[in-house]
Amino acid sequence: MKSYRKELFFEVPTRRAYLNITGEVERCLQESGIREGLVLVNAMHITASVFINDDESGLHHDIDVFLERLAPEKPYSQYRHNGYEDNADAHLKRSVMGREVVVAVTGGKLDFGPWEQIFYGEFDGKRRKRVLVKIIGE
Repeated sequence: MKSYRKELFFEVPTRRAYLNITGEVERCLQESGIREGLVLVNAMHITASVFINDDESGLHHDIDVFLERLAPEKPYSQYRHNGYEDNADAHLKRSVMGREVVVAVTGGKLDFGPWEQIFYGEFDGKRRKRVLVKIIGE
């Protein structure tokens, strides 16, 4: 069995953003040479997420509105965590959206259902963060 590891880095200029990283993950898969196995894509920061969904701008807006209703950024005083940083909402949003995805590799390609894409969700941006891509298989 082979193993491949690569870190991807993102620095978005806004507090929240949703980036389609499917292309970067596909490039990692090609670099790995693995044809059958699994890909793990994992956000390595507690205020960021990796998730699978449709790449449709209306849906991204709806996700953002939904998360902001669940865990509004302001007022900062509503959260006991806030103090050194005002990012308690980002921690909660990450908890809802998840830490990682695992995708099957079949015939050297990501084995997706219709419309599925991999996204990096940023909830406390304006600084450099990383995503781990780990691929195992043959």
